[in-house]
Amino acid sequence: MINTDEDIRIFDRARIKHNRSRAFQKFSEHSFLFDWAAEQITDRLQDIKREFPLALQIGTRGNLSPLPSNKIKNLAVMDLNEEPLGPTKNWGLVADEEFLPFAPESLDLVTSVLNLHTVNDLPGTLLQIRKALKPDGLFIAAILGGETLHELRRALMQAEMNIKGGASPRIAPFADKQQIGALLQRAGFNLPVVDSDIVTVTYDNIFKLLHDLRFMGEGNAIQSRNKTPPGKALFMEAARLYQEQFAESDGRIPASFEIIFMLGWAPHESQQKPLRPGSAKHSLAEALGSQEIKTGEKTGS
Repeated sequence: MINTDEDIRIFDRARIKHNRSRAFQKFSEHSFLFDWAAEQITDRLQDIKREFPLALQIGTRGNLSPLPSNKIKNLAVMDLNEEPLGPTKNWGLVADEEFLPFAPESLDLVTSVLNLHTVNDLPGTLLQIRKALKPDGLFIAAILGGETLHELRRALMQAEMNIKGGASPRIAPFADKQQIGALLQRAGFNLPVVDSDIVTVTYDNIFKLLHDLRFMGEGNAIQSRNKTPPGKALFMEAARLYQEQFAESDGRIPASFEIIFMLGWAPHESQQKPLRPGSAKHSLAEALGSQEIKTGEKTGS
């Protein structure tokens, strides 16, 4: 989520910590999205022809991402909770993604797999990451995007409107690709690259989906959420609406997860630089085979 006002707290960070701790024991049984995103990041790192003497992984949830050992000499792991660090405690660190305790220009690589979408100040976190990287250091991460769980969001909202005449926030707001690209540039990263994939998972019913989300550690942690237990009726109505509006031909319901991948480099003099305005040797008009019209010129007789 993008938040430019440090006084506005979109997410309840204590609740996020609680959700992840509650999910820890069973996380590996529900980590398929994290595993897939980690594999994608690993593949992308393999395509980069360089090594990283010191890398940091932000977030683990107890499922250490399979980062390529041939690329990384030393790996530090940071997590919001202590439990996931397990046997890595000697080189792991308990810290909050919103307050990174690293010296400027101390890291060669920072990576994160689906752990940054619930920080309250994503622009600030990205800026801290860029400052912690050495010149020409790399940041590569996966984050949940705006299309994530749009079906569940709609079903829950309509169900609550039907039953209570109003709706409270139950699905976290997520950034989109354009916003992420702009934030990387704003944080000072060079050569930013942003792309995304939609992963669609099908379930027997809404309750199986909610069970997966619970043990991913992705329960509702919106600060302004209604803290009163919603009751069985709400979820029964949401299940009915979900089935009615989104069920596939075999009766199963789809759940969409948009995974946005972002990559950026800490500035370094060796990196490519854009040409100065006016320095191009050929005009766009020449490339398109059309007539160039100077500013203020008129055509015709």
